[in-house]
Amino acid sequence: MTGLVALDVGGRVPPFEQVRSQIAAQIAAGYLVDGERLPSVRALAEELGLAAGTVAKAYQLLEETGLVHTARGAGTRVIRPAAVPDAVADAARALVAAAKEAGLSADQAAAALREAWPA
Repeated sequence: MTGLVALDVGGRVPPFEQVRSQIAAQIAAGYLVDGERLPSVRALAEELGLAAGTVAKAYQLLEETGLVHTARGAGTRVIRPAAVPDAVADAARALVAAAKEAGLSADQAAAALREAWPA
């Protein structure tokens, strides 16, 4: 048992998002470091009592945000986040301020950003 993620089964946040956000937070805090291998999708799903597709979705979202990389035979490994340029950090703070002023939650603001991101 890894203890990597603790699910709130009665919570309103979907399990895949709980997995994604907890792993992302551990990477941001430095608990999971560059090159560290995450449990396999199957192993983490079994540990948490989830379907493998649920964990796979969380890992896919982590990969899309550049926090992990999955390679056949090498598993899923943490990637050290790149430094964020000042202009991007300023734009992010402006988005937060505008979202708060509009009464949006962080999830709603993040959804707006994902919708604006080109495919």
